[in-house]
Amino acid sequence: MKRLFRYFINGLLIIAPFTLTVWIVVAIIDWLDGMFDLGVPGLGILLMVLLLTLVGYIGSSFFVKPFLVVSERLLHKVPLVSIIYSSLRDLFDAFVGDNQKFNKPVIVKMQESSDNYKLGFVTHDALQTVNIEDCVAVYFPHSYNFSGELFIVPKRNVTYLDAPSSEVMKFIVSGGISKL
Repeated sequence: MKRLFRYFINGLLIIAPFTLTVWIVVAIIDWLDGMFDLGVPGLGILLMVLLLTLVGYIGSSFFVKPFLVVSERLLHKVPLVSIIYSSLRDLFDAFVGDNQKFNKPVIVKMQESSDNYKLGFVTHDALQTVNIEDCVAVYFPHSYNFSGELFIVPKRNVTYLDAPSSEVMKFIVSGGISKL
């Protein structure tokens, strides 16, 4: 009976990640395709990609940038909308585009008298604007979660890693299971 249970668990460990990945990808594709339901499967996604590319092209135009700046200022003045918009904008900027924030992976010695270390990402090298010297801002993502913590740590405790930030993020989020 124990052997059958082990076979069942082994099968679950093999099938579940694959099945859930396929299910999530198909659900996202269906959702995107359903946004522009044109009766032909996949045409909605193609239209979405073309529309986003066109908006990106127009948005990078010299004439449109002032309109975008004014629109952002208006969004920042509306109380609840400001929190939602600025949070989403910062999240997207952190991972995508020219202003990526998680591109400096580090290992930080957490206490001088201990051999405990944490992996994270330097988000600000200098904190003089808040009168903090010889420290950096380090973001430590949580494992298996879309959250984390920001610590201000002494520069002497920070060692920059010569590793791709995407691999370090995957290592942290997986709880150290994936290879670094």
